Amino acid sequence: MSYFSSGRKRFSDLSEKEVLALAISSEEDDSRIYSSYASRLSEDYPATAKIFADMAIEENDHRRRLIATFRQRFGDTIPLIRKEHVQGYYSRKPVWLAEVLTLDDIRDQAAAMEGEAQRFYTAAARRCTDAATRELLGDLAEAETKHGRTAMRLKEANLDTDSLRSEAATERRQMILTLVQPGLAGLMDGSVSTLAPIFATAFATQDTWTTFLVGLAASLGAGISMGVTEAASDDGQLSGRGAPWKRGLMSGVMTALGGLGHALPYLIPDFWTATTIAFCIVFVELWAIAWIQNKYMNTPFFRAPLQVVVGGGLVLAVGILVGSR
Repeated sequence: MSYFSSGRKRFSDLSEKEVLALAISSEEDDSRIYSSYASRLSEDYPATAKIFADMAIEENDHRRRLIATFRQRFGDTIPLIRKEHVQGYYSRKPVWLAEVLTLDDIRDQAAAMEGEAQRFYTAAARRCTDAATRELLGDLAEAETKHGRTAMRLKEANLDTDSLRSEAATERRQMILTLVQPGLAGLMDGSVSTLAPIFATAFATQDTWTTFLVGLAASLGAGISMGVTEAASDDGQLSGRGAPWKRGLMSGVMTALGGLGHALPYLIPDFWTATTIAFCIVFVELWAIAWIQNKYMNTPFFRAPLQVVVGGGLVLAVGILVGSR
């Protein structure tokens, strides 16, 4: 047996017994992955969950056929050999990634898995000398090739237009609850709440470096505060708003960016140049908030600018008035 320094065995050095054992463990892994996808998606995407449950059943059938062939040729003891023991063997992403993958990502991952399995069985069949084993591996390679088409047939059977529309709406709603809503709240807080202290400092001191430091501190402080508050406010279990760390991270980052947008211009030494650029950035920030509200929150187009731009303008005016005294 030949091993590389990594301790992983080359595929070309595997015996037919080891190839069959590797195929069995791989089918077991794939079946578990598909079952986990089905379980993960069952509540929100029942039609797609049915597809993965059927794919798990098919992988289990492959496993039984492989075990029957192995038992006939080599007995009941199957060597413990897995994909991580073989150099160059295709890998599987951890099942827990299903918790962070989108619906389309999961479907794409399944398609990639079938393509990788087909290449493995094709290579394994070429190396086998036993006719029955070679026939089985060739059949499985063909089955994996057809599995994509089988998935499409299952999709046609289980995912009608209404199901696809419903799943797309559910996924969009989840994205809004987990990312857009916390991010928008953070951007609004960072953009609006920092206006008064930054511009009050700017007009009170007309010192761009001092203004920048105040803006930096206000933005980072607000980002940390908003991020922690959002993450601690709801664990997402009952509300369905998603993982708290995602919401907290999105809220905190967007809050900090909202404040830094009009703080960074004060790195420019000239006061009026920096202030003019900061005013322009504030205008862009407020209209960006209004656009997001209109696009994702269904806020009427003219009402969104009225709420955000007018409110932000009032806060800006307060900062200028206080700083000018």
